Amino acid sequence: MTVTIIILCLSAILFVNGRIRSDLVAVCTALSLVLCGILSPEEALAGFANPIVIMMAGLFVVGEGIFSTGLAGRAGRKIMGLAGGSETRLFVLVMLATSFVGAFVSNTGTVALMLPIVVSLCRSGGFSQSRLLMPLAFAGSMGGMLTLIGTPPNLIVRDALVQAGYAPLGFFSFAPIGILCIATGTLVLLPLTRRFLKNKAHSSAMPSGKSPEQLAEEYKLTQSLTQLVIQPGSPFAGKTLRELDVYGRYGITVFEIRRTSQTGGGTVKRVEQFTLAETSLCAGDQLFLSGAPQSVELLAAENRLKISKLKKGDNLHFYDIGMAEILILPSSSLVGQSVAGAAFREQHGLNIYGVKRHEQHITSNLKDLKLHAADILLVQGPWSNIARLNKDEGREWVVIGQPEKQAARITLDYKAPLAGFIMAAMVALMALPFIPVAPVTAVMLAAVAMVFTGCVRSVEAAYKSINWESIVLFGAMLPMSTALEKTGASAAISSGLVSAVGDAGPYMLLAAIYLATSVMTFFISNTVTAVLMSPIALAAATAQGVSAVPMLMAVTVAASMCFASPFSTPPNALVMSAGGYRAIDYVRVGLPLQIVTAIVMIIALPLLFPF
Repeated sequence: MTVTIIILCLSAILFVNGRIRSDLVAVCTALSLVLCGILSPEEALAGFANPIVIMMAGLFVVGEGIFSTGLAGRAGRKIMGLAGGSETRLFVLVMLATSFVGAFVSNTGTVALMLPIVVSLCRSGGFSQSRLLMPLAFAGSMGGMLTLIGTPPNLIVRDALVQAGYAPLGFFSFAPIGILCIATGTLVLLPLTRRFLKNKAHSSAMPSGKSPEQLAEEYKLTQSLTQLVIQPGSPFAGKTLRELDVYGRYGITVFEIRRTSQTGGGTVKRVEQFTLAETSLCAGDQLFLSGAPQSVELLAAENRLKISKLKKGDNLHFYDIGMAEILILPSSSLVGQSVAGAAFREQHGLNIYGVKRHEQHITSNLKDLKLHAADILLVQGPWSNIARLNKDEGREWVVIGQPEKQAARITLDYKAPLAGFIMAAMVALMALPFIPVAPVTAVMLAAVAMVFTGCVRSVEAAYKSINWESIVLFGAMLPMSTALEKTGASAAISSGLVSAVGDAGPYMLLAAIYLATSVMTFFISNTVTAVLMSPIALAAATAQGVSAVPMLMAVTVAASMCFASPFSTPPNALVMSAGGYRAIDYVRVGLPLQIVTAIVMIIALPLLFPF
């Protein structure tokens, strides 16, 4: 027991110090427990098989789908509209919205759901996301106190009371406690976050390089853009652009072929984009092209193509296709070749739509243009083909900017309804008790659905969306609870505190139970803490001859309201990287909140649930 407590104290010191990465400290802690013979290797690694850890990984993927489809941005804009540009009002709205969702969904699911929304609205509104993400995590836990199903400790306490002969608690029996927690948290966090989190650095820096929209604007590709729709019976249907030779016959350049279809009763839209001349055309396809107005009108009249007036937002999109610039090196074999001779379309599946030479942008008569060293080529095609240019570069060219990151920034807005449906289904599976699906199963189903439906661009994007530091931190620290329970350290600490004030009256007993539970939750999960403390609190209340209801309520509140540690609850770990937080930040902001909440609860619980 002594060795376990020493390891625990040393890890806490290193977490607070912050000089060593938190995930590395957690791994070393687990290794120390194994080397000292306290845990077996299997027990030390069991944390990574814990459903909560698996759920956290899946929720990162679900969050990526919500973010990349623009669903987060839409929700963020609605919240921003209510906030009216006020950061304080936005802070309160985020706290209230998160708490409400947390009343019906697990705190982990709530925070994962709200995280991309808050990040999106902070980026669009120019607010500090570091000031909002830690309160977001705390609000998820506070909202869990509003209902019976909001957090596992509530159910544990209810079962303990029923087994002891007390009347079962109702669905909203916890609501007064939850409302007090939310009000206290909002009032305390407003000044604390302004003081300690306002200028925190975070990891969401925008990638460098020009966006596809900026490139299209710079090369003036969209100024004369026209949209044509292939009508039924058109000679274009069933043929390829190469067969039709649109450029040779009419002098018109086709930038994009867009094919749109509706599924799911018209609620889900599918958009496909093509750029290669070998693509077979279909009736209903949209052609985005550039050329002289007279030539466009002649093309439309001769081939049963409908000229469609471009509406706002109908210009070039970059869902599947993108643009990038590449710099030709002096040693490149392209030097001296014509654009046609470079055979970029045949070799790399990309079209060359512009050449930047010195300060001149050349976009017409490119076919016979001879390429020079230091020319910059504007290439267009599938994002996957552009990404391969980075692998092919060497002595030939250098890809300018970060096209892979630019691709990740493109919002797949037409998939937003699909992402919303997947998210709603996940929430329903987690919130409705009569559906026999475990929360971790619901999350993993949603994560896989996000990938298969394309709401997340690829499996690689799904893996990149997972914050592995948070996963390793939480998974490696979970075995500490096993060590504390196995060695008897947790039971000794809690029972010692309770017995020390056993004769001092019910208020002191309530305070001791709250303090013991709160201290234990620093180091082990709130669910395990509630399981360990419930029988102790019940026995202490029986010995004093008072009602066990306020004592057990103290257990569930203290177990859930743990804010001073990044690994005490999954939501705290989820926001750590996105907010740029260190362990000391949780102490600075979370510990005062935890102390104030404890004082309020010790006073209020006997008033709500008399001894």
